[in-house]
Amino acid sequence: MPRLALTLAYWLHMAATVVWIGGLTFQTIILMPTLDGSPELLERLRRRFEPLAWLSLAVLIVTGLFQMSASPNYTGLLSIRNGWSTAILAKHLVIGLMLVLASIQTWWIQPRLARLVLIAARAAPEPAGVAVLRRRQVRLLRLQTVLSVVVLALTAAARSA
Repeated sequence: MPRLALTLAYWLHMAATVVWIGGLTFQTIILMPTLDGSPELLERLRRRFEPLAWLSLAVLIVTGLFQMSASPNYTGLLSIRNGWSTAILAKHLVIGLMLVLASIQTWWIQPRLARLVLIAARAAPEPAGVAVLRRRQVRLLRLQTVLSVVVLALTAAARSA
């Protein structure tokens, strides 16, 4: 495998990690608590970040598979023979869970919340269900942020194996 291609894959992988995990962390720690009373602004920011997050995930998958195939520790698909492969398998399982949570947030919670925010803009009282969806959204963001820290720990475990 060409050294330049592997270097590029590592760089893209790290950049996508920063965008994805940095975005989750920013939303969880700073954005959600700060914008509790501004659903319109939160919705606009979410619409800007969400495509970057999904693009980052695609880049992470492609570059991660490229890096994995180049690793001397890689012995084959689902071949768990060393500490590296155990850590990588655990990492991929956690990432799979994060993808499920992001999908729920993107295609279930966000569309319903956006619809209710539009209704709320036209009506004086906040529609029923907005608070419940916001709490679910915050819980999903917090869980994804915690899981992203686990992914980084598993990455460190794989590198040191």
